[in-house]
Amino acid sequence: MPDNILYLVATPIGNLGDISTRSAQILKAVDFVAAEDTRVTAKLLNHLGIKKTLISYYQHNMFARGDLILQKIEKGESCALCCDAGTPAISDPGELLVREAVERGITVVPIPGPCAAIAALCASGLATGRFCFEGFIPVSKKHRRDRLEAIKDETRTLIFYEAPHKLKNTLADLLEHLGDREITIARELTKMHEEIAKLKLSEACDMYHDRAPIGEFVLVVEGCEPQPVELPHIDKALDMVEEYFRAGAPLGDACKTVSAQTGYKRSELYKLALERRDKK
Repeated sequence: MPDNILYLVATPIGNLGDISTRSAQILKAVDFVAAEDTRVTAKLLNHLGIKKTLISYYQHNMFARGDLILQKIEKGESCALCCDAGTPAISDPGELLVREAVERGITVVPIPGPCAAIAALCASGLATGRFCFEGFIPVSKKHRRDRLEAIKDETRTLIFYEAPHKLKNTLADLLEHLGDREITIARELTKMHEEIAKLKLSEACDMYHDRAPIGEFVLVVEGCEPQPVELPHIDKALDMVEEYFRAGAPLGDACKTVSAQTGYKRSELYKLALERRDKK
């Protein structure tokens, strides 16, 4: 195995059977493993029959420990970065380590695998062609309000992570700021008590009113209904074509530019522009 590499190893989000053959091979071959919680990663390594040096890397030690990890890699060692569950560097401190590794010229190699956000999205029954991952919503009321207001008109499907003790407040805030949209609540994915429920946000709030949330949650929320685009009057669009034409642009190019700006079809603008010129 090449030296001086930081491997990003995706690990199971619950079911140990989801570990890939390649992930296991990398964990066995690297010099050491950087783990969000060494106890969690140790269980996985024991399951695989692998003995490896573990270095903790988490939110409260990521600045000092990150430099130590990168120094070891620069001296010729290889490292596998793991989070507690799923793909590292996605909504966790690994993001900083990867950024610094890239800045220092260290090769970063992703080893794909489980990701709770993608698992929930593909089973949500909501649109999957375009989506927006928001991770954990800010705890501060002001920052939370600002974040939700900033994305309330987002037409892509929205994906959030949430801890059980914050779920009720988060559902209420989503309902207040986004409206009563469809939501899929995915709980304890791949685990014994896995639950995936699709309902309205108002129904989700009612469901957890007297029910204590248990487990880790992924919330997949329907995007905002696209607002109809109000086209400018066709005469205004033709005036714009005329301005570009007088500035030296060929008529076809002028129509193409205005088409992109207004939403009118290029062919329609071209035809009407010629008719207008003939009338003049």
